[in-house]
Amino acid sequence: MRKEIYITDYHCVTPLGFDVSSNWNHLVEGTSGVGLHQVIENQEAFYTSVIDTDRLEKEFKNNFDSHDFTRLEKMFLLSLKPLIEKHEISEETAFILSTTKGNISLLKNQTKLPEGAYLSNLAQKMADHFGFKTKPIVVSNACVSGVMAIAVAKNMIQAGKYKDAFVMAGDEVSEFVISGFNSFQAIGTEPCKPYDKNRNGINIGEAAAAMYITSALDKNEKFRFKILGDSAVNDANHISGPSRTGDGLYASIRNAMTEAHVTPKQVDFISAHGTATLYNDEMEAIAFNRMELQHVPLNSMKGYYGHCLGASGLLESIISMESARHGLLIPSKNFKEMGVSQPLNIIEENQPASVQYILKTASGFGGCNAAIVLEKC
Repeated sequence: MRKEIYITDYHCVTPLGFDVSSNWNHLVEGTSGVGLHQVIENQEAFYTSVIDTDRLEKEFKNNFDSHDFTRLEKMFLLSLKPLIEKHEISEETAFILSTTKGNISLLKNQTKLPEGAYLSNLAQKMADHFGFKTKPIVVSNACVSGVMAIAVAKNMIQAGKYKDAFVMAGDEVSEFVISGFNSFQAIGTEPCKPYDKNRNGINIGEAAAAMYITSALDKNEKFRFKILGDSAVNDANHISGPSRTGDGLYASIRNAMTEAHVTPKQVDFISAHGTATLYNDEMEAIAFNRMELQHVPLNSMKGYYGHCLGASGLLESIISMESARHGLLIPSKNFKEMGVSQPLNIIEENQPASVQYILKTASGFGGCNAAIVLEKC
């Protein structure tokens, strides 16, 4: 019999707050972190979701003595510290870091690659600070990284490699990221509108989030969610464009649900990727319909947080679990009129619901797709 793997704790640092409860309260109120911000010198402002730097510095000084950390590292440390204080690190504890770009900002105006820009060095620095005894694991697979990090933790614990794991995910808004997405003409000129007929592109966001995953339950945990199934499939469609037929996402969802022994009729809620680009939203709609999930209440968090890259999957999984805990589904912000060819049950207002089974999906550059199924216990 396979080990049962549980998520029993989590924390996050975002533009909407430096803990889960403040984030949840803002979401219930419909507050978005997306606004106009000057990211690149001598260029117009972009709609992004950015953590207030002054507040970040203040929170960091209140919690840490050392200041030899980058802005992203400070986000990471603040997201993980509350979990470290409550859960023991042993020789059988994994540390998994999910990020797409890491300390990419260190590359600006450099002729030599700084050591801190290597993702392995970033992960080791974080691990050393908290005293992890095992070698850190880096998960960096475009925008499915956060969801895949949860899956990696689950599968490694089930395989007996570890007893428990701390999973941390984060990315920051940077000139590099904004320039890259802008070169694809993918950035919206207004707050993003996932699945809406009048959407015109994504908003980039930043956040850090952390999660504790274990096979050994503690009587003191306030909640638990079982990770029932996971899958990651690369359809190798295009370096940046999603499959028009949704093959990779469809296969990921099918595999995760098969492992979870959950049918489409049992899924209570879908936390979708929903970037508000024409091809991504359409591809998701096709994949969900192929899986006969078009009836399931669905939202995208991108209208509140923007696209937080490697942090998005972990952060959005946390919010989906909060929805289950509170019995309330959050609307897909800025959605007004269906803008995909296949039917979807887009959540348009705060919606009371009894949620037991959650499907979380993500898709990213290079044809990568991932899905996990969670059960509220």
